[in-house]
Amino acid sequence: MTYTCHYAITHQQELINNSYNGRQEIFAAQNTRGSIFAAGGQVLAETQTDADGNERRVYPYDNLFAHAVGYATNGRFGVEAAANYYLINSNAKLSDKVASDVAGSKYPGDSVVTTLDVGLQEVAAKSLGVYKGAIIVSEPSTGRILAMVSKPDFNPNEIDTLWDGLIQDKESTVLLNRVTQGLYPPGSTFKIVTALEYIRENPDSYRQYSYQCNGRYSSGQDTINCYHGSVHGHEDFTRSFAKSCNASFANIGMTLDRTRWGQTLDGLLFNQELPVSFAYNKSKLVVNADTSDSDILQASIGQGTTQITPLHLNMITCAIANGGTVMKPYLVDYVKNNEGTVIKQFSPDSYKELLTQTEAAALTELMTAVVESGTGTKLAGLTYTAAGKTGSAEFNNVKTDSHAWFTGFAPAQEPEVCVTIIIEGAGSGGDYAVPIAKRIFDEYFGV
Repeated sequence: MTYTCHYAITHQQELINNSYNGRQEIFAAQNTRGSIFAAGGQVLAETQTDADGNERRVYPYDNLFAHAVGYATNGRFGVEAAANYYLINSNAKLSDKVASDVAGSKYPGDSVVTTLDVGLQEVAAKSLGVYKGAIIVSEPSTGRILAMVSKPDFNPNEIDTLWDGLIQDKESTVLLNRVTQGLYPPGSTFKIVTALEYIRENPDSYRQYSYQCNGRYSSGQDTINCYHGSVHGHEDFTRSFAKSCNASFANIGMTLDRTRWGQTLDGLLFNQELPVSFAYNKSKLVVNADTSDSDILQASIGQGTTQITPLHLNMITCAIANGGTVMKPYLVDYVKNNEGTVIKQFSPDSYKELLTQTEAAALTELMTAVVESGTGTKLAGLTYTAAGKTGSAEFNNVKTDSHAWFTGFAPAQEPEVCVTIIIEGAGSGGDYAVPIAKRIFDEYFGV
């Protein structure tokens, strides 16, 4: 009995949000579901009541925040699910509740203010266009998520009409939030991880690394080719990273201690739970002493069995930008009652040191070289500096088919914003994802 009481107190939100808990229906009968706001005060979701007392959940931006804000009928998703406990409660003043009782109306529910920025969301969604893919924009120093776009999307105002068709269509992925649930080969963006492991194993000599690239690396019967058959010639460690040389990184991968590399993957949260309150999938890669040479070659360049979510890659990138420490990503800033009084404030929360400050600085240097002289030069020469890593991740047996990746931050030395982008089947990250990153950075910095 003591344990049950303790659990009920310490897991109040979890219990109330449970779909089997009838108290939700009681709250829904007593309180009007609260609104959801953007950081700038724009209404992202609200409940409208007609003259007959019929309620309708309305999403003023239609598809724009479909996966981030979600929906509240036919189950719940997005902020509608994560903040459900607050939205179905009412902390209105007693006098307001009395007035509602006299009028025979429901109590006004509490509302949540998110961290989402409408301007950044609009730029990200417009830039992704008709492509399938995902974009997440965040603050590395706080963990605040400023934009979250997943396509294809849907109109949550029409979810009741769309629901049966979406559920019956086994091929449809419209309801999937690709930012948090989409698992992709990271391609060359994973060279961030490979480079980190090489730095850890060779802290005093990694700058002396040297390699002669002839466009391919062979080991036994396996061959790794550089993207589009590029021949990079003589390279040091920085140039190998900046030019995203597959052959060089295959060579690097074969020198790594596989047990230690597996430990680094664990430390970077692969195959593990993430500290978020919304639905997500775990990124996947196992490297140990038994991993074959063939698998190591593929893992070194982010291919093979390597799978990662844009959310997770964004967290790793944020950790680099934040001196090695990753903050817990979050979407809800604070909860307020009908008069605007703050009921609960959510503050930035440090989660874990993924790498040391020295390692973060070394990776920042490499990612800056990508922009200044490598595959990300479309971000060079601007009013702000940037650092990042591009990726072109093959996803089937056709070598020309690849997802376009970019992950990075700006400014390079005092990061304020982090962007992670994947465009499915687009091709080169430098050609397709980097220009989108530029548009987002431009919007953030008001360029």
